[in-house]
Amino acid sequence: MVLAGIGAGLAAIGAGIGIGKIGASAVEGIARQPEVTSKIQIAMIIAAALIEGVALFAVVVAFIAK
Repeated sequence: MVLAGIGAGLAAIGAGIGIGKIGASAVEGIARQPEVTSKIQIAMIIAAALIEGVALFAVVVAFIAK
């Protein structure tokens, strides 16, 4: 059970780091080219959703594999 908790925690930390990097890059891109804000935001939201999906899958696998 402890290993499942560690696995779930690592998945959550990894997702947080990934989404943080996406957000930082999106803000930097919008600051450099404000005219493409909507395209950057759409790409950021899609990437964040994919990362969250992978993180959720990893948490589920961690708890199933206990």
